[in-house]
Amino acid sequence: MTVTVHDAEAENRFEARVDGAPAGFAEYIRSDRLVVYPHTVVEPAFEGQGVGSALARAALDDARERGLAVLATCPFIKGWMLRHPAYTDLAYENRSRVSD
Repeated sequence: MTVTVHDAEAENRFEARVDGAPAGFAEYIRSDRLVVYPHTVVEPAFEGQGVGSALARAALDDARERGLAVLATCPFIKGWMLRHPAYTDLAYENRSRVSD
């Protein structure tokens, strides 16, 4: 099983595919200093197979590369960040003043 994730900028979301089949997505709202992740979906056939983690990692790595603070209103992304301390520095709450 191969999970690939790409940024579908026109749809404002990261999309995951497993062996070419749509497997899930993580929506975002991005500004020049902040990205909000409000919603993540993993298709039922792919739950428990690492698709959500691949989406979270890709989304958060992208935020880091862009120098953006992260406001994770999606419970999945927020929980994933808490379980992976290497990403907690991205959290909006942990950043100094962020303004749009």
